[in-house]
Amino acid sequence: MKKMCYVFFGLLSLVVLLPSCATVEKPEIKAIDEKPKISKTVQHEKANISNKKGLKRKVAIARFTNETKYGQSFFIDDNNDRIGKQVVDILSSKLIETEKFILLERADLDKIKKELAMENYEPLKNMADYLIVGSVTEFGRKDQGEVGIFSRTKRQIAFAKVHVRLIEVRTGQILYSEEGEGEASSEVGTVFGVGERAGYDSAINDKALDAAITNLASNIIENLLDRPWRSYILGFEDGKFIMAGGKLQNINTGDIFKVMKEGKKVKNPQTNMIITLPGNQIGKIKAVMSVGDTPETEVTLCDIVDGNFAEYISSKKFNQLFIQEIN
Repeated sequence: MKKMCYVFFGLLSLVVLLPSCATVEKPEIKAIDEKPKISKTVQHEKANISNKKGLKRKVAIARFTNETKYGQSFFIDDNNDRIGKQVVDILSSKLIETEKFILLERADLDKIKKELAMENYEPLKNMADYLIVGSVTEFGRKDQGEVGIFSRTKRQIAFAKVHVRLIEVRTGQILYSEEGEGEASSEVGTVFGVGERAGYDSAINDKALDAAITNLASNIIENLLDRPWRSYILGFEDGKFIMAGGKLQNINTGDIFKVMKEGKKVKNPQTNMIITLPGNQIGKIKAVMSVGDTPETEVTLCDIVDGNFAEYISSKKFNQLFIQEIN
């Protein structure tokens, strides 16, 4: 009888104590949301899907490097920086998803040149309007754990910080600079020795990088779209101007653009930089037909709508002219 009482009280104590044990859910990777949560540009586009897409800027991601000591151990292979390549791929994907940019390859340009050389094609000569450069400046991991009476949990956390710069190619000027942070974690544990064992979880490294780039992507997109779109006159044939760019840059038949004459260049003695003063509008042209199928070969034929271009047509010198969209 006494033995039965011991068993009964033992089971009763177990029922009382079990709720106080740490509960462990199925292992899950969690990425912490960072501001900005959603780009105002992306938000506006989702609400106005039927709106006309804006003219596309040509953008290239020049390089991303891993400047952290953590990455020097096993993130780098014999050829290049693995973590840097990963950041380039993530940012490229996010820019392409917006359908607002022509993204030019730079990281693996040497591979493209080898392919072109096999058929004796000319090397690519397509200048981007803007370059994005950056680096991973912080990357690390830490473990946290909790121990209960009958349970044990372990939480692995990865943290990344990325810095980027946006550079205007024509002037070499840094237009914008910012940093983004991201964090991701996974948690496993056991109750009475039963449950998941906490091995090294490498997936959260990727999630932390993705979160850091996502934090920056919205602001990068908005800063690029805030810059004025620009194209150039390549020539004049059969009564029509030949303008660089076409359908891939969202130039459509009937679109009207203003033709600007470049302002005077002056040197700022304080910064020793050459500054181009604001240009003057000298006329308008209208797109009538686009030809070509790549960013390098696309051109648009345009009629003159307004303005006197006799001086430039007779001299065939259009280097002082550029084209902008009408806001």
